[in-house]
Amino acid sequence: MLSRSQMLQNIENLLNAQGYKTSDIYDQGSFDLVARKNLSILLLKTFLNIDSINEQNAREMKQLANIFLASPIIIGEKSRNGILEEGVIYERYDIPTIGFETFKNMIIYNEYPEILADRGGYFVKIDGNVIKQYREEYSMSLKDLASLAHVSRATMYKYENGIVRANTETAMILEEILNTKVTLDIDLLKQPQKEDIEFSDDVNDLSKLGYGVLSTNKGPFDAVAKMKSSDKHSPLMANVEKNRSEKTLKRMAIPLKDLSMVTTSEPVFIINNDKIRESIGTIPVIKSWELKEFENSKELLKMIKERKEN
Repeated sequence: MLSRSQMLQNIENLLNAQGYKTSDIYDQGSFDLVARKNLSILLLKTFLNIDSINEQNAREMKQLANIFLASPIIIGEKSRNGILEEGVIYERYDIPTIGFETFKNMIIYNEYPEILADRGGYFVKIDGNVIKQYREEYSMSLKDLASLAHVSRATMYKYENGIVRANTETAMILEEILNTKVTLDIDLLKQPQKEDIEFSDDVNDLSKLGYGVLSTNKGPFDAVAKMKSSDKHSPLMANVEKNRSEKTLKRMAIPLKDLSMVTTSEPVFIINNDKIRESIGTIPVIKSWELKEFENSKELLKMIKERKEN
């Protein structure tokens, strides 16, 4: 069995070989790796045992994925029930969770899984349009088709309208009846639907400028800020001084720059230290007192741009 570090290295090698730009590996927080190809961004976390993830880390991972417009995916080796099967999605806290081979098939061959493991067995999403077209072509009622598939009329109605998932046995029966594929592949690389982001309730200088702020736990940055009113502005990825030494801040600038390039976010330090001038490495520095004086986000972004160019 592979170690977790070996699995991470295999994932990074796979993505790089397929043209993805990848971040360095950060395995101490709610994600391990960020990857980007064209407009597709992946936020990845690995576990040998997928039951190891806790709710707090999962929530933060989903929130970050939402801010960066990324697809969150957990990649693992096994669960308490055994080795993860190829082509099957195991969700953990509503995050798609798959084995490495399933991930590999998606990245190289564009082969997406269609089976979801859940309590009570394996399920698939039914293509309701295929069901409807078949019934209309053969002048069949919902009740007639339901009877052939050994389900109720109400259940067949729900399949046709995408309300519920079917178990794999029923899907196989329907495919035999219709002599065609009725299940839907699940594109885990597609940007998921936007959800409300649980920004901090604290009123701070960034929130007064219209930003929602998400603090992170054990991540390579302290917080991410996103304009609440628009998706046009890139998120701000920030590190805060927190009485850190200049040497520590310079070390933190490296992952901040790395991640900002993959996520297309604006990296910034927000600090009080007057000894540090306008940047740490290549990362712009905004002093806390300067932040208080901005009247709107445009003034902040203008200063970030000027200091980045300098």
